[in-house]
Amino acid sequence: MTDNNTIIELKSISKSFDGATMVIDNLNLEIKKGEFVTLLGPSGCGKTTILRMIGGFETPTKGQIFLDGQDISKLPPNKRPINTVFQKYALFPSMNIYDNIAFGLKIKKLDKKTIDEKVKRALEIVDLEGFEKRGVATLSGGQQQRIAIARAIVNEPEILLLDEPLGALDYKMRKEMQLELKEMHRELGITFIFVTHDQEEALTMSDKIVVMADGKIQQVGTPEEIYDTPSNVFVADFIGESNIFNGKMTGSGKVRFCDTEFECVDDYPVGTKIEAMVRPENVHLVPPAEGMLTGEVYSSIFKGIYYEILIMHGKNEFTAQSQKEIPAGTEVGISIDPDGIHVVPYNINKNHYTGIIDDELKIRFVDFSVKIDVAKLFDGVTEKDGVLCDSKGEVIDTEGVKVDAYFEPGVADLSDSPEDGIVAGHIISIIYKGDHYSYIVRSRNDKDYYVDDDWLWNIGDYVSVIVPEDKIEYKLIG
Repeated sequence: MTDNNTIIELKSISKSFDGATMVIDNLNLEIKKGEFVTLLGPSGCGKTTILRMIGGFETPTKGQIFLDGQDISKLPPNKRPINTVFQKYALFPSMNIYDNIAFGLKIKKLDKKTIDEKVKRALEIVDLEGFEKRGVATLSGGQQQRIAIARAIVNEPEILLLDEPLGALDYKMRKEMQLELKEMHRELGITFIFVTHDQEEALTMSDKIVVMADGKIQQVGTPEEIYDTPSNVFVADFIGESNIFNGKMTGSGKVRFCDTEFECVDDYPVGTKIEAMVRPENVHLVPPAEGMLTGEVYSSIFKGIYYEILIMHGKNEFTAQSQKEIPAGTEVGISIDPDGIHVVPYNINKNHYTGIIDDELKIRFVDFSVKIDVAKLFDGVTEKDGVLCDSKGEVIDTEGVKVDAYFEPGVADLSDSPEDGIVAGHIISIIYKGDHYSYIVRSRNDKDYYVDDDWLWNIGDYVSVIVPEDKIEYKLIG
């Protein structure tokens, strides 16, 4: 049950355009009154679509949007106590600043004295007093952005939506506006819902961050929670930098990766396959004799306040931070404190696909079909003249029987020839894991295939997934 402090609730929201692929897939989210919430994710993840649905510019395909407990899913934008600041500001170039800000108030037919007072107050909040008679063209990008905010807040909305409003500003101005927006939020006390793909921006400004990918929420939490305890490797890779390795639990609070056993604060059953995440600032460089493992410095790059040090331990790559430059070729020790290692269980659902046996004794899946000795999937069954028979020689009808197929990401390869593999598709995700790249390839039927490959491909590349026949495991379902 939603508590009284919730102002916006998205319940089982899905959104598709023209009945095609789901842009938002069964999303649930609660936003509290007065929060500064940031929707964060890469381009195309669905964050702006969510903002537009909250604002009333898009209607959910499925699900409901509640404002203070009332369903507003089909309520038009002008009936919602919500204002939006867009990336391109949408100011009226033919009007001066006063008229731009007062536009909504005049539509409401407020008296001139009230409008004057509200416009003056809005300009004070955005620190642009005295700009009333200025033209839009005379303002800098940062000033135009503040006028767009003033025009939104002058209507005293319960919720302010901000769709990447800092994207057009240069780096220095963007940093200044981050702090100004945070101060405006504190002063106004209203709910801010902010969309960005900039991780630093989200960490700087937000009370709560909603990390999204592929139309789904990956994690919701405070900036500290998102950074320190990412829920999966996507979040760890997208928020800041992270060293990511495959490994296995070897004991209570003990994990093994990079051929080394470490103590950690996360605890899973012995033998559990895991993914270990270590932030560069938690990789301590020490004399070789004092390290848990050793490596050789490959490069040392100055980043302004620290040097980014790349160390090779065999085939595995570590990124660390150092206040001093360390020349390439230097042998160093690596030490990691237990609370510097964050562990999550490996996704065991990768590369599991359900197919059915057809009348030719092939197993047909959504994207591909395979011909194997189907009889081996059954006890006491043999194949004779293209049909399956039991021990008495009677024919068994197996058509439509479901079969589960599975293969490890590490046994597959990628090729740029579509006909080489069992299926072809576009690369939608790349995560580096110390000594290899972890890819997600999405087929035209929206099925995902996970592949570990040593070679670097690019997001969007059209590739085929090659899997040796003897590396695919099959099992009857039911």
